[in-house]
Parts: sequence; C-alpha cells; structure tokens
Amino acid sequence: MAPSRPPARIALVGDHDPSVVAHQGIPLALAFAGQAAGDRLDWEWLHTSTLTGDVAARLESFDGVWCVPGSPYAHTEGALAAIRLAREGGRPFLGTCGGFQHALLDYAAAEWGMRAPAHAELDPAAPDPVIAPLTCGLVEQSAPIRFVTGSRLGAIYGSDDAVEGYHCRYGLSPACAERLATGPLRVAARDLAGEVRAVELDGHPFFFATLYQPERSGLAGRRHPLIAAFVDAVRVHAAARASS
Repeated sequence: MAPSRPPARIALVGDHDPSVVAHQGIPLALAFAGQAAGDRLDWEWLHTSTLTGDVAARLESFDGVWCVPGSPYAHTEGALAAIRLAREGGRPFLGTCGGFQHALLDYAAAEWGMRAPAHAELDPAAPDPVIAPLTCGLVEQSAPIRFVTGSRLGAIYGSDDAVEGYHCRYGLSPACAERLATGPLRVAARDLAGEVRAVELDGHPFFFATLYQPERSGLAGRRHPLIAAFVDAVRVHAAARASS
C-alpha cells in the first residue's frame, strides 16, 4: 500500500477568540469544504503575537494562509508579514474582513508606493487612510454583492451576484478605490452602491480578499464556493510540495 500523503495545512492568521462569530464558523466552513475529498486537511490558529522574527520559517509547513477576522490584531506587522509571504510566494491566500483590510494595507505599501498606509481604526487622525470608516457600518448584517464581469471570483460562485454576511465598520477608502482600476490587484465584487467588497490578484494561483465573511456559511451548515476553492488550491499546493 502506498504511503498516504501528509495533510494539506492551513495557517489561520489572527487572534483566536471563541466568542467571535466568524471564528466559530471557520472550522465548520473548512470541514464542509474539505469533506468532498479524501485527503486530510489540517489547520492551526496562529496568534499574530507569535509572528515575529523569521515569519517565513514559522509558515514554512503551511500550504495556505487565511487571514481571519478580529482586527485590530495584537501584532499588525505579523499579520502583514504573513500576507506578504503568501502574496510574493504564490501560496494560496484568503483574507476575510480584517484580512481584507490588511491585504490592502500590505499591497498599498508594496505596490502603490505608500510608505505608511494607514488604517483609520488604528490611526483615527490619519489624513488619507487606505482603510476608512464605512459610510454605513455593516455589523451583523447581510447585504447583496455583484461580481465584476470576467472576475475569477464570479466564476468561482458561478453567479452574477450573492448575499453575504458582515461584521465590520471599516473598508477600502473610496479615494483609494481608483487604484484598483489598473495593476494586477483588481476589484472582484462591489455592493449595490458600487463600494469595493472583494479583490483578487491576477497572476497568483489563489489570492482573494473579501470584506464580507464567507465563513459564516459553516454556521448555517452550507459549503461555501469560495472556501471550497481555497481548500482545493491549498491541496494543489500540498501535492506539489510533497512531490518536490
């Protein structure tokens, strides 16, 4: 009998809190996404305070990175370092809610030439924050989104639109949204008012970030297409790593 392959492993980057609804949903959502295939799927919560020093070594054994809700994080730079490693190294990445916000902060510093991109929750006095207060907060609310025509995200859903749940007060500043019109990081979904609700990175095997929280599907007993696609990408990465 051939030896079984080691399990695909996902790093859940964030500060785990069992009272956070999204954190309750993540293991359930991953279980629903992973049950269709026989290969094992493991995940581990990585508190951002542990992401210091050689972050690359800390993440070396993981095949995918999910930057989870629950910001502000205990160690912002640790979260950003994990996102950067996934973005630059072609490792499957999913960012939801706070993960969406920090994926944009990382990209603004790396590709938009911003020396110190600001998050208004951490720096309320920042004059031009990348992440700014939403016009209308989306705390424990569901709202429709529309996928950009031709987006990979829309193809994953197999639909033109969807309804998703939120728990957030901050999103991409409208002043920065126009930067997504060019370059590999682009808008994947908007709300009905045209505000950015998801982004995707062209040329990357799997890099998506959503302001909404698809992991809430796990609490409803549903398999979510985006999380299923993330798990599939993680398994592809694990198989490639095992054969190298």
